[in-house]
Formats: sequence, C-alpha cells, structure tokens
Amino acid sequence: MSIGKIKQLDNRLANQIAAGEVVERPASVVKEVLENALDAGATVITIDVDEGGVKRIRITDNGAGIAGGELPLALARHATSKIASIDDLEAVATLGFRGEALASIASVSKLSVTSNTSEDPSQGQVARCEGREMKVTVSPAAHPRGTTLEIRDLFYNTPARRKFLRTERTELARVEEVVKRTALARPDATFVLSHNGKVLHRLTAGTSDHDLQRRVIGICGEPFARESVVVDRVAHGLSLHGWVGLPTFSRSQADLQYFFVNGRVVKDKVITHAVRQAYRDVLYGGRHPAYVLFLELDANRVDVNVHPTKHEVRFRDSRSVHGFVFSTLGRALADVRPSDVANRANLDQVAESQPFESQFQQVSMGLEIPRGIDSLSEPAVGANPFGEPLSKPTSFAVPGSDRGLVSAGMSSALSSAAVLQGSDVPPLGFAIAHLHGTYIVAQNMEGMVLVDAHAAHERITYERLKAARATASIASQPLLVPEPIKLTTAEMGAYEEFSELFSQLGLVVDAASDDTVLIREIPVILARDNAANLLRDVLGDLAEVGHSDRLSARMDEILATMACHGSVRANRALSIAEMNGLLRDMETTENSGQCNHGRPTWIQLGHDELDKLFLRGR
Repeated sequence: MSIGKIKQLDNRLANQIAAGEVVERPASVVKEVLENALDAGATVITIDVDEGGVKRIRITDNGAGIAGGELPLALARHATSKIASIDDLEAVATLGFRGEALASIASVSKLSVTSNTSEDPSQGQVARCEGREMKVTVSPAAHPRGTTLEIRDLFYNTPARRKFLRTERTELARVEEVVKRTALARPDATFVLSHNGKVLHRLTAGTSDHDLQRRVIGICGEPFARESVVVDRVAHGLSLHGWVGLPTFSRSQADLQYFFVNGRVVKDKVITHAVRQAYRDVLYGGRHPAYVLFLELDANRVDVNVHPTKHEVRFRDSRSVHGFVFSTLGRALADVRPSDVANRANLDQVAESQPFESQFQQVSMGLEIPRGIDSLSEPAVGANPFGEPLSKPTSFAVPGSDRGLVSAGMSSALSSAAVLQGSDVPPLGFAIAHLHGTYIVAQNMEGMVLVDAHAAHERITYERLKAARATASIASQPLLVPEPIKLTTAEMGAYEEFSELFSQLGLVVDAASDDTVLIREIPVILARDNAANLLRDVLGDLAEVGHSDRLSARMDEILATMACHGSVRANRALSIAEMNGLLRDMETTENSGQCNHGRPTWIQLGHDELDKLFLRGR
C-alpha cells in the first residue's frame, strides 16, 4: 500500500474518527449527554430509548439550556463552555469538558438539539445536523427551559460500526448501567428511564444521607444494603465514604463495583488494586467484592484528562491514595464483629470479628505461634489446651442463673437453658454440642449458631501470627553470595523511585550498574523462595500502581500455612469449656468470619429459619 500526500482531513471524517473514541455504542451516547445535562444544572432528566438506543435516544433535562445563537457552535468540535485555559484543565470540576461529544454523536447519527435558556417556552430553538456535509440548521421550536437531544439511527452512515453492536437486550442493559452509575453519583437529581415507551426506572431526587441510602438500595438491592459495612473517613486531604460488602456477599463477577472520584465514576487500576488488597485475606477463591464508594479530593490532585471516555484518572500521588483506600477498607472490614451482624444473619450470611490476647510459644524463623486447641502432640491427661487443668472443673458465668456457674461436666442442654434465661448472652452464644468432631453447635438469643472449629481456630491463630509480625521488624538473612539481577528500563526506574521501601520489606538491594542490581539480604521467612522472581514481581507492581504487597502477601501465605497446621483438627473432641473458649476468641479476633482461605467460619440459623424448616406456624 502506497502512502499519498499529506492533506487536511475534512470535518466530517475528522468527527467520525473522534466518534470512534467517544461513541462506542448507545450507552456511550447516553453517558455523554447525561454528563452535559448535569453540568448544566439539571435536576430532572428523562431518558427515552427505542430498540436498545440504536433506533432512537431522546434525553430531556431542565438545566440552563443553550442559547439559540450558540447551538451551531455546540455541535462543532472542541467547542465548550467549561474550560478556557490550561489552569482550568488542570483542575476540572465538571463531568464533561472536551467539547467533542455532540460533534462526534452528530457525525454518526441524525441529531437534533432543542433548547431554551428562558422561562418562556416560545423562545426555544432547535438545531438539526444531518447529511454528508454535517450542515447545521437552526429554527424556532417551542421548548421549556432546558435541553432535549434526540439521536436517531445511530451509525446509519457507518454500517461497519453498527455490525459490532450486540442484541437489543444487551445494548439496553448497558444503557441501564450508565443511568444507574450516574444516579448513584447524583442522588440530588431525578432520573426516569424508558424503553420502547415503557418506564423501567424512576429514581426520585433527595438531598439527605437517607436519600442516598435509599438510592443505593434501589440500584444495588436490599441484600447488598443488609450485608455491607458503612465507610466514612477523612484524612490527609482525602475523604472516602460509602458502603463495602461483607466478604460473604462476594460476587462471581465484578458487576457490583461502583467507585466515584469527585462525583465521576472511574475504573482505576490503583483503586482496584487497593480494594483487592483490602479483601485479600477474607475473599474466597476468584470471588469479587461489592462496593459503592465515593472518594473526594482536591481537583488539582487528580488528572481526569487521560482517556477520551473519561473512565480513567491519574492521581498526582497515587501511593497516598492507594494507602488511604487500602487502610480505610481493611480497617472497616476488620472492625465488623459478630454482634454487628448476628441480628441480620441467615443461612447465607456470616460475620467477622476483632483483636486478641493470648499465649505464644516459640517456633522457627523468629516468629511466635499462639498456643491453640491442638498442639503438635496430644495434650497430657488432665491438661486443658486453653490453659487450665481439666482435673479441676472448668466453669463459665451464666448471666441470670440462680447458681451463677455451671460445671463443664453438666448436661449441655441444662447449661444452654440456664444461659438463655439471662439477657447478657454473647453474640455467638454458648456451645451445647460438638457435631461429628467438626462443627460446634451453639445457642444464642437469635437461634442456633454453627461453627467450623478448624476454620475458626485457623483464623484466630493466623491473626495472632500477623500481629506478632507487625510488632517486630522483619528479620533479614544475608545471602551467602549476592545475587545479581539484570532489570529492564521500566524495572530499573521503579527500583530507583522506590528504593527506600525495600529495606522496610526486609530486602537489601544495591545498584551494581545502570541495569543491574544485587540482592544481598532477603526476609528470613522467605528464605526458600526465588529471590529474583520476588524482586521482579515487586518492581512490576511498583511500576504499574506505585505500591506492592507481594512480599507481605507471600509472608501471609506462609503464616496461613503455619496457622493451618497449628489449628484444631477434625475429629479432635472438644469439651464444652474449650468450645466456649473458642467462641469467645472468635468474638474478639479480626476477620474471624472467614478462615484464611476466605471460607465462612460460622453461620446463624435464626428462629424464623428454624420455624420455616419445620413448617411451624402454618
């Protein structure tokens, strides 16, 4: 193929090229027009689509409107009222600002814009743009204050683009998702979505926190609202608020994840990494967390002009944003206790918990492992792994009981009945049986609790090991012969930028040349791992998101294995006292609602569920 002479593209072709970046499908059109409407101050927006938006999209708002004399300019490329200088671009406070949307839409559809800036409906005017030359004609048209855009026959003049569209139902689902995201970001506006003349969603406006909660429930569903944790934190010029789903409300797909930066919905790799890291210890397998989160920060600290569709942003200090999001979500999830969720638990719900006090015994690698129910050898006759000799009757307090104490050797049914006469019952209740040497059956005020003893004790042991590691510096071990690693330009750049972090991670790495480093020391706990691969993985994360948890994640994997081997095994008979001791430990241990692999450790069967199983009350 020969290359011809350089020439200026005609206006129509240039607009269609731009449309390829901005207008992918009907949902892209809806997104751009909704952003313009909200920037114009609209509080009521109606969206009518036919055939998934391919045949027709009509969006009406009650915003400020466009003056008749400016309508032709509004359909021109790079024409906008939202920025005027480079200073405005560096601190964009509006959703739209590029001035490409209407021109791009007009180049691939039959577009009409009717608008009015006055309260007199007779003052409205309509601009139509159609045909090969994209000539704009303006004429009078009655219209209340605000703007209506009607887009017909999307991609009628670019049939190759139209072939890539999916079914009507799929395209409608994408439009719905755009409306939902926008409605979550702006609870102060009313949105009405109709398809083929039928109203699908009517989301009314509100300005209070309760109105935002109502909108979240309306869009994300009541199960998410019941099984989520409220997040609200302000620090270092950053504000994060919203809701994060409990680990037990995880999803098979990342379809319930909404993150907003200054009111703009984004999918940012730094944010995604921080959220995923916060759920690392509590999410099972390939499951995805659910969340609705709003991050607010100074507009000068975030660049929104990095992608044509404005889905991505770039933070000036991505490390501080990553650390803020990770620490906020990690603390919110760890702070959930069984008492917080017991009253809303059911067959599909599990809870989590918080901090711990216990005994430790020395093990290799400079770490301490907690003394648990099960040690490497069976406990001596008459010895209680929880610290008291079994030869002496072990007792626990029974609130509201005349006798005050119940011996561990007494009937479990008698103990449970006495306990529940009182009002001060712990969230996980009191144990009454050990089922098949695996599950603890307990009774609390809400009903019955089932606990996987091994999984629960594994989490308790794991959290103690992590706490022990956090209170002491990471022990390093010198390599017998320093290992040289040749790095790529990107890896070397990441090493130079973040070199001070390596010593904090227990790695001692020195530069040997312009493209080579020497690994001199590695963490003791990772002595058997491939040092070169670990370093490359860390540098890859640092280059991509400015943060890496590879080393800590690998250390946690080793601690999790240690915890698993040091925890109570199936078919290990537990006494009532031991089971109650484990329940009390769960109530004060972080993340005790899941084992180290993300599986649930306990479930609650409420009175209603139990009655339903036995058809009581019918």
